[in-house]
Amino acid sequence: MAGTSAIVEVIAEPSLSLRLLAWIAAGAVLGCCSGLVPGLHANNFALLLAGFAPSIPGEPLFVGSAMLAAGVVHTFVNAVPAMALGVPDAEMAVTALPGHRMVRDGRGYEAIRLSALGSLLAVLVAIPLAVPITWGMTSIYPTVRSNLSLLLAMVVVALIASEYTWRARVGGFVSFVLAATLGVLTLDLSPDAPLEAGGMLAPLFAGLFGAPVLIDAIRGGSVPPQGDEGLRASGPFVAATALAGAVAGAIVGYIPGISAAIAAVAVLVLIPGRSGDRGYIVATSGVDTANTIFALFALVAIGQPRTGVMVAFESVGAPLELPVLLAGVVLAGLFGFVLVVTIGDAYLDLVGRLEYWKISVAVLSLLLVLSYLFTGPIGIVVFAVAAAIGMVPVRFRARRVHLMGVLIGPLLLGG
Repeated sequence: MAGTSAIVEVIAEPSLSLRLLAWIAAGAVLGCCSGLVPGLHANNFALLLAGFAPSIPGEPLFVGSAMLAAGVVHTFVNAVPAMALGVPDAEMAVTALPGHRMVRDGRGYEAIRLSALGSLLAVLVAIPLAVPITWGMTSIYPTVRSNLSLLLAMVVVALIASEYTWRARVGGFVSFVLAATLGVLTLDLSPDAPLEAGGMLAPLFAGLFGAPVLIDAIRGGSVPPQGDEGLRASGPFVAATALAGAVAGAIVGYIPGISAAIAAVAVLVLIPGRSGDRGYIVATSGVDTANTIFALFALVAIGQPRTGVMVAFESVGAPLELPVLLAGVVLAGLFGFVLVVTIGDAYLDLVGRLEYWKISVAVLSLLLVLSYLFTGPIGIVVFAVAAAIGMVPVRFRARRVHLMGVLIGPLLLGG
């Protein structure tokens, strides 16, 4: 009832509604800026927010709504550098290569719209499904948690077996082992760094998923002119894939180690027909955005912040007024859709006008700087090692999703 009274108060008071809208818009702009920075992981961004958010003057509910909006819009916009530059956020790891291929084929505008649609449909679908799915997940969560190692092992075997050739399966296995070893050795490190933004995720994911694409691009050509904006995927296919992605986002929100990349692969196995790169993009975008919404429900249901955004949300003492927060999520989703379609096209056009090898060198330098800022000198070393490991699946023509062993490996050993 408290949530209902809160939203009634906001609606009844025009000044409160305008203030809430202003906070959500500010969060959307912030999420857009963070999403456009190549290699800026959502958790690093969220923990940066958590560091200064308590000092922001404003009602905790409004500040929390802004932070949640920033997190949602980040999941929309982070697809743009993943496609234009090949540097994904962790959750967009599986999307980077398919999106990059579409850009190389002159279908970048379509790829951007597919990603935006996948995220927007996930928002619209996840909210009505959140209550029944959250009830189901919380009922089985103790069983899942007690058998997590077995579940993760089954996921790893299924991912490797799903490769189409023995060469790719070998590459997937080697990639997983190397990434898992790197995760075991580095994830728990707490190095001194200029920015207190938490953990080794920035150099790990920038090296594993961003650097290999950029290194290969130094020897390649520039981004070709992009074609028309029309979608070559059917409406029912996009809707079905986004729906499956939204449901998978709930699983990602509750099971440690299962990323959006892994969930997207599972989704595409269940989607009939030839999905290809377009299916990857829609599915992963849907999983990524839905995960942010279900993480909010997970915080309510089990009291645990499952994402960096939820950690930041808790840091400001924001009340869990679900009606107000979910209204903000829907508005943020609409903001995110418009921002991706407009800014994404301009981003691609700008990249297309520049010499790509120069862009690759500049972005690699930026990733090195981010690695240093978040993790100090050791981050540079971790970034270099991760970049070398990230080249393995590419050379074996295997999916890069096996590199998520960097998270799964430590969980397996930790039991």
